[in-house]
Amino acid sequence: MLFETSTVDGSSKNSTNSCAVRPSISEINYINYINSTRIGLAKQNQGNPDDFNESLNKSTNFANLTSNSSISDNNESSIQNESMKLRNLYDTLDQYYKQIYRNIIQYQSPTTGLFPVFTDCKTSNVGHVRDTTYCAKSVWALRQCYIKVDSDNGRTHLLGQVAVKAMRGILFCWMRQAFKLEKYKLNQSTENALHTQFDIITGDEINDPYYGHLQIDCISLYLVTLAQMITSGLQIIFSTDEVNFIQGLVFYIERAYRTPDYGMFERGTKYNNNECELNASSIGMAKAALESMNGFNLYGDNGCSWSVVYVDIDAHNRNRTTLETLLPRESSSKNTSVALLSTIGFPAFAVHDPSLISKTVNKCLRRLKGNYGFKRFLRDGANHLLEDTTKPFYEASEVKNFDGVENEYPIFFCYMLINAIFSNNLEEAKKYYNSIQRLLRNTNKGPILPYYYYYVPLEYLEFERSNPGSQEKVPSPELEKNSSHLWSQSLWFICQLLVEKVLLIQDLDPIRRYLQPSERPRQSKRYSTFKVPNRNGFYSDLTVHICCIAESVRLQQMLANYGIQSQTP
Repeated sequence: MLFETSTVDGSSKNSTNSCAVRPSISEINYINYINSTRIGLAKQNQGNPDDFNESLNKSTNFANLTSNSSISDNNESSIQNESMKLRNLYDTLDQYYKQIYRNIIQYQSPTTGLFPVFTDCKTSNVGHVRDTTYCAKSVWALRQCYIKVDSDNGRTHLLGQVAVKAMRGILFCWMRQAFKLEKYKLNQSTENALHTQFDIITGDEINDPYYGHLQIDCISLYLVTLAQMITSGLQIIFSTDEVNFIQGLVFYIERAYRTPDYGMFERGTKYNNNECELNASSIGMAKAALESMNGFNLYGDNGCSWSVVYVDIDAHNRNRTTLETLLPRESSSKNTSVALLSTIGFPAFAVHDPSLISKTVNKCLRRLKGNYGFKRFLRDGANHLLEDTTKPFYEASEVKNFDGVENEYPIFFCYMLINAIFSNNLEEAKKYYNSIQRLLRNTNKGPILPYYYYYVPLEYLEFERSNPGSQEKVPSPELEKNSSHLWSQSLWFICQLLVEKVLLIQDLDPIRRYLQPSERPRQSKRYSTFKVPNRNGFYSDLTVHICCIAESVRLQQMLANYGIQSQTP
């Protein structure tokens, strides 16, 4: 696991450093002997290559016989160790494949590719873009693990196509609302916003007059995930119409710095009065999406200039300055919000100022962290026992009823765990891993994180107000047996892969969002297909430049007639 590494004496300790295996003295002598013999025989048999090869084979056989007794034991033990590691890796990936198939993949719609918000409940036909994107990301994460092994029984392709189907399902639903996108460019109103909830069977939009569909962070999350998956080698965008629509989505989010929206929690202001506001989490996610899409080729290595996405640099700078001004606050009505965790960390990594990150995280921990998860924001009344479900919006002073007794959502422990792993803070990662372990439930599908939130029973609300954190909370009541919240389950699955070290942070973030902007690999603007992935499946940031040198000026002119540029000595 991530928190333990074996030492020489067989004990375990917390560490991130691993020692490379050095060759033995006998192996070094064997290599030196072969090199010296090769040089000597080459001098003796300069005119006859066949004699040289025959002599070298004899000398090599002799070296093998003389060194066999000294290195055979080391080679045999190393081969056994490598074979054992490979067998363990196959077994681990096989277990995770069965787990993700039972808990996530089997719930994917066969028609649209969307995932439901909950499993086995009354709203199983309602799919949200955000939940579907995270489900696709978890399946794609396991695919990133399988590309490292040789024999995968076709699972690399299968997992990749599940993610592609989900991403294309969202794109299909949005493209049916292309007219809304064109209207939104002229008037950024909530009526022209793209919908974020769809029927997972038909792909039709969910028409709820009281639901806030204007969620800029949701569109931005999709674009960041799209860039990640295409960089890993998946083909998601197929036609110029789809390229143009993605360019339209970039225009959709570019003015996030001056467009109030409903935010990650779909309610607008804290007072739930159907009013939008500027949210730092939405602006930060839009900033990350603009950085990911700037100059990005939607066809991957097979694209050309017309499949590249362009971004307004001025709009990006305005989003950046507005975000840095708002943080560590979420909005005018929310002092802080747990939605900021996904903005300053995984998956957006929109902020790289250590002091600003520390202020934002500490504020969330101080005001929102509980024993069962995080409160979404202060005085949040969503899914609360005191909430009046007969009316869509609150009265002016109604949010005071929820003060100090807000529900806690365990999904945000997963965000903290992933961010701790990205920052290489193993002590904090272990703390949140243990916090999640307490909340797991063993089912016939394995251990899952099924509950959406935890709440204080009605009879203990006053005790909780007087002494915060003193009362035991119970899980959300609407979930039936063996049911789960797929967004939570997806993030927990990614956490398991990272903790088991079968998934690296480079696999989860191929475009290196977690690095400083100056340290990220620069995208090639030459649209060349001469990139070759290394054995880990990553592309090198190396560009090879070739210059043709003409023998004379006359030859240079002849080459220029055929469009070949050259230089003279």
